Amino acid sequence: MASRSIDNAFTAKGLRGAASDPTYAGALSFMRRPFSKAVEDADAVILGIPFDAAVSNRPGARFGPQAIRRASAIFDNDPQYPFARDLFESMAVADYGDVLLDYGNHQATPALIEQEAARIIAGGAYLLGLGGDHFVTWPLLRAHFAKHGPLALVHFDAHQDTWDDDGQRIDHGSFVARAVREGVIDAGHSIQIGIRTQAPADFGIRILFGHEVEDMGAEAIAQTILNHVGQRPCYLTFDIDCLDPAFAPGTGTPVAGGPSSARILSVLRKLGPLDIRGSDVVEVAPAYDHADITAIAGATVAMYMLGLRAERLSAAR
Repeated sequence: MASRSIDNAFTAKGLRGAASDPTYAGALSFMRRPFSKAVEDADAVILGIPFDAAVSNRPGARFGPQAIRRASAIFDNDPQYPFARDLFESMAVADYGDVLLDYGNHQATPALIEQEAARIIAGGAYLLGLGGDHFVTWPLLRAHFAKHGPLALVHFDAHQDTWDDDGQRIDHGSFVARAVREGVIDAGHSIQIGIRTQAPADFGIRILFGHEVEDMGAEAIAQTILNHVGQRPCYLTFDIDCLDPAFAPGTGTPVAGGPSSARILSVLRKLGPLDIRGSDVVEVAPAYDHADITAIAGATVAMYMLGLRAERLSAAR
């Protein structure tokens, strides 16, 4: 036990290296990463966005960042499957904590999120956001657009999120429409996976509907994404309701007929060739969860995002 420690989120000497906290104890940062606002030397940064005032059905995703961090304790610092490596041996990762939002002034929310995100990515760190409802992707996209220009959107979801938007709405179902209209994303090379609802417009975005995903293998789904996005810089957003409610009941707008967590994780594992500049996991609402099923799925998706980033960094060094 002499070589072990606890509360790595506070006691770590740097941003690299595995923690040794027991899975059942210790400070609950994401995957035990050190909590820090000093991220100048970070390769990747975790940012919680506890906001759910934009939901059209069940609220509760403001508790998503807490739930995902708690569930991530299950990653017990062995080499992470399926990446077969300690993700933090050569990748410096910090948990920045959460954005401070005023619950009584929702119109100020987008700018607060965007400013915090822009501060993090200014130095070149990869930003992984933990929502929150899907509206939070809008200010995250704006922050990435300011640094990288228009991005292809790789969007896992049961919903297209292309409902009418007047540029002022605080709505988790319209951020894609706004991003297209304002030139933040490259619609012609964007793709949505798992869609099981119908919206009035698709803006030319490629869609893999739920029934198509059901008939395709993970290899075919991943190859469709890779072919459509190509070498363009992209942003990866994952609404947990992309998964069937059997695998993610704890969410605000569940839709039956979705893929399993195993299938979609297999798809994510094959997206290494993508030039992903930033990502998020949203719509985990733990009040509707059972035994942390949804939170574990969300934490695992987020871990895969970091795993893809770790491999890309290793290949570049």
